Amino acid sequence: MYPSYIETYRQGGLTRKIEESRRIVSNCLFCERRCGVDRTAGEKGNCLSQVRTSVSSAGPHHGEEACLRGVSGSGTIFFAGCGIGCVFCQNHTISATGEGPGIATGPGELAKLMLNLQQLGCHNINFVTPTHAAGAILEALPMAIEGGLKIPLVYNTGGYDTPETLALFDGLVDIYMPDFKFWSPDTAACYLGASDYPDTIRRNLLIMHQQTGDLFLDDRGIAVRGLLVRHLVMPGLTEETRSICLWIAENISTETAVNVMFQYHPSHRVGSGRFRNIDRRLTMEETLAAKESAEIAGLTRLL
Repeated sequence: MYPSYIETYRQGGLTRKIEESRRIVSNCLFCERRCGVDRTAGEKGNCLSQVRTSVSSAGPHHGEEACLRGVSGSGTIFFAGCGIGCVFCQNHTISATGEGPGIATGPGELAKLMLNLQQLGCHNINFVTPTHAAGAILEALPMAIEGGLKIPLVYNTGGYDTPETLALFDGLVDIYMPDFKFWSPDTAACYLGASDYPDTIRRNLLIMHQQTGDLFLDDRGIAVRGLLVRHLVMPGLTEETRSICLWIAENISTETAVNVMFQYHPSHRVGSGRFRNIDRRLTMEETLAAKESAEIAGLTRLL
């Protein structure tokens, strides 16, 4: 199975997508903040990024889901900056600044990173926090394809993308891996400053699934196409986990691959008094309740 982006490139679809991304970046609406800044003129929005995207790190990652990391690792490219701004972000040293730590990377450099990761044997190219870097990724893809890139692309997103952004990656992304953070608008407003996040992620999951379907694995157990949803269980919010699992099972598929994660720990701004409700680790009771919610929902592919 060839990655979908190769055929899109051959048919000229990638050129059209690059042209559209250039229009968007001059009045930026890659994420649902829709700040409208002209990044080509050096303006910065919530993600703090300009046209040349800053890459914090790139290399084989052996801590991703087994179907992504395999034996040789997932080829992760971590972009600095983020348009969401979770108060509990565990990668805040990367996400809370658009400039670094990292280096400003043009299309040629980004294409070389992809090809280097493929040469190292990585099973995929895993774009981490890619939303605000959408234009940069598209600009780099033709060079990478011409250089021989032929492994799947993973769009590892916080889920706050606009439909316009997801349309750009239709026919390019092989594996969507969004976070489904919160169910309640009030919770999302408190911890993300985005009360529209729950509606946005529900809409986006439907779009992603329509584009790629349920997660498909090759005969080695490596993911090659489809949707993989992550959900980080939060202290005191196991009812949100229950609602999220039920919605996925009822509105997408009980065959949806879902990773219910339990590694939450207080970080970033959580130490301030305003967020004391999540200033602790999960209890054993909360962990068990979240696992039970996923099972009761009927989800059959829990990672």
